[in-house]
Amino acid sequence: MAPLLKRFSSPGKGNGVQATARIIRGELVTSAEPLASCVSNKLCRVLCHHCFTRCETLLRCSQCKMARYCNTTCQKQAWPVHKKECACLKDIFPRIPTDSVRLAARLIFALSSPSQNSTEELYTLEEHVSHLNSMSEQKREGLSHLASMLELFLEQEEQKLTQEMGSVLPSSCRDALSLMAKVTCNCFTISDGELQELGVGLYPSLSLLNHDCRPNCVTVFEGTKLQLRAVRDISSGEELTISYIETLLLTEDRQRQLEDQYHFSCHCQQCESQEKDTLFLSGEKATWLLLKEAVPTLEGLKAENNWQALLERCHHLLAVVAAEVPDENLYKLRITDMALDASVHLQRWEEALRYGEKTLPVYRLGRME
Repeated sequence: MAPLLKRFSSPGKGNGVQATARIIRGELVTSAEPLASCVSNKLCRVLCHHCFTRCETLLRCSQCKMARYCNTTCQKQAWPVHKKECACLKDIFPRIPTDSVRLAARLIFALSSPSQNSTEELYTLEEHVSHLNSMSEQKREGLSHLASMLELFLEQEEQKLTQEMGSVLPSSCRDALSLMAKVTCNCFTISDGELQELGVGLYPSLSLLNHDCRPNCVTVFEGTKLQLRAVRDISSGEELTISYIETLLLTEDRQRQLEDQYHFSCHCQQCESQEKDTLFLSGEKATWLLLKEAVPTLEGLKAENNWQALLERCHHLLAVVAAEVPDENLYKLRITDMALDASVHLQRWEEALRYGEKTLPVYRLGRME
C-alpha cells in the first residue's frame, strides 16, 4: 500500500483508512490489483476474462467453452487460476454460476497459489466481516442458496483443493456461507470509463474504506486495477471515504440500500441534515411523478441496449416536463443521464453534449461541501 494512507480505528465505524499526509484533489492515493475478479456473466462473450478489455473477436477456451481472451498472452496469464475454474465449469455445463459464486470460487483458487497470497495487506480476508448475525432470515436463505451453488460448483475440484492446500486455506474459505456473505458485502463493482459495470473483484485492503454519502475519494478502474483518487483536498489525519452506493438518491433510499446490502445506518452530515432531499424533489410534483413512474421502463430499455427507443422516450419525457421540473430534480436527472448514455452509444455527439451540459452542474452540486 502507498504511504499516503494507513489503517486506524475509526470512531463509531470500527476500522478505517486515514491519510498520513496532505492529499490534493485529483491525486492518486493508491492503486491495487484484485485478489480475485471475474467478468460479469452478462458480458462474458464480449470481454476478455483476464484484462476485461472489450473485443469484437475473442479466443474461447476450448475446454469450458465459456472463458474468452483477447489474445494468447492473456490466455496464458489467466491459466493458473482458470485451470481450476475450467474443470468446474465443464462439470456443470451448460449451467453458469452467478457472478458472486464465481468470484468466491476464484478467491479460493487464488489463495491456493502461494504467489497470489504473498502480498502484505492492511486488511486480510480473515478480518472481513460477514454480517450474518445481522441479516434478515430472507437474506440468509438467499446466501445459503448461493453457498450451496458454490459447493456444487467446487465439487469437481474439492478433493484436489484439500490435498493441495490442507490447512493453508484460510478458515474463512472453509465455510461456504460465511465466504459468500463476505464476498457480497466487500466486493467492488469493476467499471469502465463510462462507469458501466464490467465485473466484480475483491480488494482486501481497500475494503477498509468506510462509506460517506459525500465522500472525499472515488474509485476508478484501469482494467481490473483499482485506483483510489481524491475528489477534494484532504488533510493529514483525515479519514478517507468512498460512497458504497449512488449518492444522488433521497436520504430514505440511501439508508435503505445501505442497510439492505451493507448492514449499517449512515450518520454522515448529508444524511443527518437531509439537505439535498428538497432540491432532489423540486418542481411540480404531479409532473415529476410522471418521470419517476417512467424510470423502471427506461432502465429496462437500457438493460436491453435498445438505445434508439431509449433516446426517443427520454427526449419525449424531457420535452413534456420542460421548465415545470428543474434540472436538479432527481428523476429528471436520471432520465437526462440515460438520454446522454443513449446518445453516446448512437454516436449522436451534439445531443450527448447537450445532455451532458445539463447534468454536469447537478453532479457538481451533489459534491458541494
